Amino acid sequence: MKVTHFETFLTNAGLRNYLFIRLHTDSGLTGVGEASLEWQEKTVETLCHEWVAGRVIGRDPFDIEAIVGEMVRDQYQGGATVMTAISGVEIALWDIIGKACNQPVYRLIGGRYHQHLPAYANGWYGGARNPKEYAELAREAVRRGYRALKFDPFGIAWKDLDVAEADLAEEMVAAIREAVGARIGLMIEYHGRLSVGTAVSMIRRLERYAPTWSEEPVAPDSLDLLAEVKKQVTGLIAAGERLYTLADFYRLINLRACDVVQMDIAHCGGIAISKKIAALAAAQDLRVAPHCSVGPVALTAALHFAASTPNFMIQEAFGEFDVPWRDDLVCGWNPLQKGEFILPEKPGLGVELNESVIAAHPYVKNAFPSLWDSEWLTDFKQDEKGVKGET
Repeated sequence: MKVTHFETFLTNAGLRNYLFIRLHTDSGLTGVGEASLEWQEKTVETLCHEWVAGRVIGRDPFDIEAIVGEMVRDQYQGGATVMTAISGVEIALWDIIGKACNQPVYRLIGGRYHQHLPAYANGWYGGARNPKEYAELAREAVRRGYRALKFDPFGIAWKDLDVAEADLAEEMVAAIREAVGARIGLMIEYHGRLSVGTAVSMIRRLERYAPTWSEEPVAPDSLDLLAEVKKQVTGLIAAGERLYTLADFYRLINLRACDVVQMDIAHCGGIAISKKIAALAAAQDLRVAPHCSVGPVALTAALHFAASTPNFMIQEAFGEFDVPWRDDLVCGWNPLQKGEFILPEKPGLGVELNESVIAAHPYVKNAFPSLWDSEWLTDFKQDEKGVKGET
């Protein structure tokens, strides 16, 4: 079996554009992947056709280690753009392999280890401006069945917080904790905003609200600074969504700079490399919680990984707070049921692209706002149905 044709599909989903990949083979089997990357979707698409396609067409889909290993070796410049393109293709190759074997992907990468795949909600706080509004939306997310919520209470802060900003952030966290009770997990998202001193001060200040973890408190590539933060606080630190190579993750894990490793399968090289990262983490008694803020194909890859990975902790969930047509992009697939994911059981990934729905929602330039611009607060909103709409 050989790959014979390479397709990409670019579509809009409100605040994000999704880039899907589909590979065709001479056996008639196809495989879908996802290479969505905020602000760079068209750039990734161009790279896919100019550089990646020629390294995949003519190859046996089963030769993942050779195909992906050679691309990682040959890409030379590195970074998020090329690694996202490689990751999307790798996911599509696994989809083909699963279909060829008539097995869901998770059975080919370790089998089912976890019977339950808990989800934590993200995107639920769109439109909130004050502690009361955050609390109301948090209650609604819990009513949907989520037992954990992630949110960023820091506005557009960068490096330091003044007294008013720090007080407001604490008021938001306090209001959410009071609204949802002590048994709901709270993940505090810092988006790499703060300096070491400010991060340590804020994490200590919020400890009284028992957060599940503090995520990416300092700039994502500053692993030594992250390790400094980790040594000075008692709660769990989560990080890794903006790392892109196995070597990056080795350094993160070897430094023990975090407690929860958050590789993004759609950016770090794909499913097989994510399994290697998880093994490195397991050797240091660290858990993994894959980051996934993009579309449904990347999410299903994360679920196959999660089910088959012993040190998996919890999976990020944006789906119920995305645009209404999200599920239609993949023929109506929705794995969420009352705050828990249901694993696809069809061969391969278990999803297929709906070309007509994809075409009905064309690309929107710069759909995703900067997290250090007021648009982050004004555009990240929900409509009256509780789902994000286009702005």
